[in-house]
Amino acid sequence: MCGIIGFLDKQSDGTSPVGNTVLTMLNALACRGPDSAGVALYTGSSNGHTVLRVKLGENGDFAGRRESIAERIQGLGTILDSSTTEEYLRLELDFQGDPKELSALIETEADNVEVVSMGNALEIVKQVGSPENLEQTHGVSRITGTHGIGHTRLSTESRVDLSHSQPFWAHGMPDLAVVHNGHITNYHKLRMLYEQHGVRFYTDNDSEVIGVYLADRLSQGMSLQEALTASLDDLDGSFSYLAATRNELGFAKDRFALKPLLFTETDETVVVATEEIAIENAFPGIGGVREAQAKEVQVWRLN
Repeated sequence: MCGIIGFLDKQSDGTSPVGNTVLTMLNALACRGPDSAGVALYTGSSNGHTVLRVKLGENGDFAGRRESIAERIQGLGTILDSSTTEEYLRLELDFQGDPKELSALIETEADNVEVVSMGNALEIVKQVGSPENLEQTHGVSRITGTHGIGHTRLSTESRVDLSHSQPFWAHGMPDLAVVHNGHITNYHKLRMLYEQHGVRFYTDNDSEVIGVYLADRLSQGMSLQEALTASLDDLDGSFSYLAATRNELGFAKDRFALKPLLFTETDETVVVATEEIAIENAFPGIGGVREAQAKEVQVWRLN
């Protein structure tokens, strides 16, 4: 029942109103997922800085944790900018090291501290509530960039909180994010296998394993196209999901085609959504919308 959306401006130099576009699409799907909403936006930044979004916990001394985290990481990179909104800490760093080392060091601050996103272009913002609440708190519509994905969630099994909300960052793999509608039925088997290789899971949401899977395949040298295609055999269940990297947007739809996914492409844009109403809400009269077929995979790159 969750809603997922994606948008890519093929020609963008990073100034496309991607936040407003993604939010407009999400608002049309708010009824599909009243529990939480989130976006993964790609700013198109070329300054080489690393941007992190960090969940400081559920409550407590956020200011104190912000200062403590800054002290922890000062030996790994130079902090260029720092700000806090609600439970989110946003950091911009001059950092050239190991992303896993950086995130692990930050997360030793407390059990409920989590690096929600990391990358040169990626910023994930998500929270409990509607897309409207997300906009009121974080001003998503003001963010410009090149592409983005979004999610509205109806929880069917796991907790309703920020960490269990989507999109999911593929922890340790900069700029890789996913959103998912459906059910991965071999989640527990895959999770056990990855945990045996030292992978940490942050939730009991089955969607999280998709990001872990894609990060594993990309680290082995697969392209995003190849990884999405391989997932059709390695992931069981009924699913449609979107994945994005710094330069790409793609989707995969399972062999049963039980979860809806529609898309359209023009010379300038790519738009993907669970329902056509989301596409029409952002691009009235765009036309050419079609339903993705069973086992279909599509990947688009920035020009």
